[in-house]
Amino acid sequence: MNPQTAHTRPGRPRLVLGLLLLVMPLMAQEPQPPASGDRKQAPPPKNLKLLDGETLMPTMMSFKTALGVECTFCHVQGDFASDEKPTKEMARKMIVMTRSINANFPDGKIHVTCYTCHRGSTEPKTAPEAQ
Repeated sequence: MNPQTAHTRPGRPRLVLGLLLLVMPLMAQEPQPPASGDRKQAPPPKNLKLLDGETLMPTMMSFKTALGVECTFCHVQGDFASDEKPTKEMARKMIVMTRSINANFPDGKIHVTCYTCHRGSTEPKTAPEAQ
């Protein structure tokens, strides 16, 4: 084999062209959307009286942290719209209360939340802990 003509083998350009013809159609296809798997989309929330669906989950997570509870503390398992548990109605009263307090601050900021008093407990802390 002559070193000067080694790079111009007669079959190489055809091989490269053939590979390009095979690969180009694959690159021209539209990307497939990611598979969603078996995940079901959550149904829209029902029986919202004070909260909106857009901020519902972050708000619920803040309640969970502020009171140190799970969802079933206020909600009936499997029927989140139910008003059967008295703790759910108490939570609504507390939302109204904190909104009322915060409305009195002229800066428009949120100064009082559930955590302000509850500090991770179902009962609000009304006095410092004994030492």
